[in-house]
Amino acid sequence: MNLKKNLRETLFEAVKKNNYRGLLFSGGLDTSLMAVIKPKVTGITVSLESKGEDIHYSRLLAKHLNIEHFHREVDPDEAIDAIPEVIKILKSFDPAIPNDLVVYFGLRSAKKLGIDKIGTGDGSDELFGGYSFMEEMDDLEAYIQRIAEKMNFSSNELGNFLGIKIIQPFMSKEVINFALQIPPGLKIKRYNGKVWGKWILRKAFEDLLPGNIIWQSKRPLECGSGMSSLRRIISDKVSDHEFNNNPFPIQFFNKEHFYYYRIYREVMGEIPKPKFDEDICPGCGTGIKKNHFHCRICGYVLDWRERIHANT
Repeated sequence: MNLKKNLRETLFEAVKKNNYRGLLFSGGLDTSLMAVIKPKVTGITVSLESKGEDIHYSRLLAKHLNIEHFHREVDPDEAIDAIPEVIKILKSFDPAIPNDLVVYFGLRSAKKLGIDKIGTGDGSDELFGGYSFMEEMDDLEAYIQRIAEKMNFSSNELGNFLGIKIIQPFMSKEVINFALQIPPGLKIKRYNGKVWGKWILRKAFEDLLPGNIIWQSKRPLECGSGMSSLRRIISDKVSDHEFNNNPFPIQFFNKEHFYYYRIYREVMGEIPKPKFDEDICPGCGTGIKKNHFHCRICGYVLDWRERIHANT
């Protein structure tokens, strides 16, 4: 079997069959692949005060592919003012809020542009070994198999709230099934003296994209957009006294997490109690479904292997 050829054909089909007009366009590998397959879209890139690398790569590729490109620049005050609404929509104070803000502003921009269907690269990192922590995993194949069953992204909830249909080609049944057949050694591989995540995905498309696009390093959405700089600003809004005298029965990761919870209490109220068929989250006390290992309310992550053992 020609693995690269079949992977390429599978992703082409998954992208082509969806009629979306917009693309949340970070300029990273995943949305770049979607752009080269379907260039007649409006690419929307979000950045905090033009910080981060996303705007550089997205402009570069938009020019290369002649894609209509829209840049939504957000200032820090505007981003922080949006946090209560994002928390209310997601019903969560997970510390991934800076990532969610990028999606939120991107989808709001799409709505203003009259775009009601927008593509995202959700699922690619999970299926093809895109995260750096995966490089050290001895049981990568089992882990990917596990998360493939439970993938859920905030873009869906944000899209539902804003009336925008989210299209996720990497989440199609065909792509997921194909990805699960690929050996982990072809997903994360040492190549030219460096360890690369999503190696097979890069190799399958390397003749269609410039080398500096196809072989760019993975950068989290919050970093590429510059939203990560909000973390310091937000942390400074919580005093040492407040944090050290925490009155809440919650395991906060840091001051930023504490800040998000304060807003959660304002817009959502008390944390939901576990249902009879759920386990208790060690982080915030809400319920976690028996076969899940990530708390959607507070962001606490349990050991997925222990969860499998405990619930079998």
